[in-house]
Amino acid sequence: MSPAKDIRYYSLREIPEIKNKAAEWFNSKWGVPKEAYLECMDAYLGKETEYGWYVAMDADRIVGGLGVIDNDFHDRKDLSPNVCAVYTQEEYRKLGIAGKLLDLVVRDMRSKGISPLYLVTDHTGFYERYGWEFFCMAQGDGEPEMTRLYIHR
Repeated sequence: MSPAKDIRYYSLREIPEIKNKAAEWFNSKWGVPKEAYLECMDAYLGKETEYGWYVAMDADRIVGGLGVIDNDFHDRKDLSPNVCAVYTQEEYRKLGIAGKLLDLVVRDMRSKGISPLYLVTDHTGFYERYGWEFFCMAQGDGEPEMTRLYIHR
C-alpha cells in the first residue's frame, strides 16, 4: 500500500473516463445496482445536477469514494441532498481518506450554493470529527431500526 500522500482526490467530472469503473466499485461495496450508479453519474456528468461523485485514487485504483443524491433511502424526504455510499477500502482505512473526501464534497457543494448536506449512518463519533452534527433519527427504507441522520451546515 502507498502512503496516504500518494492518494489523489477527484470529482468524477475531473476523470469521467472512470465512470464505469466507479459504478462497478460502488456496486461491489453497497450492492446497489450498477445501473443506478450510472444513472446518477450520467446526470452529474451531463450537468443535469450538481449532486456529484467523488473518489480517492491510489494510482489507477479506487480506494475510497462517496456520492451526493437527493435521498439516501430514508423517510425524511425533506432533508436533501444526502451524502451517500461513503466507503474506504479496508487496507486504506485510518489514513484520513474518508475525512478528505467528506471535506471535498462539503467544499464543492458549498461552492455551488448547496448547503446543508445530510447523511445517514449507524456510526457514532466518526462524522463529528469532520464537522457533521447529529440531527435526528430517521427510518431507513425497509429497515426495522431507526438510523442516525447527520447534518453539515
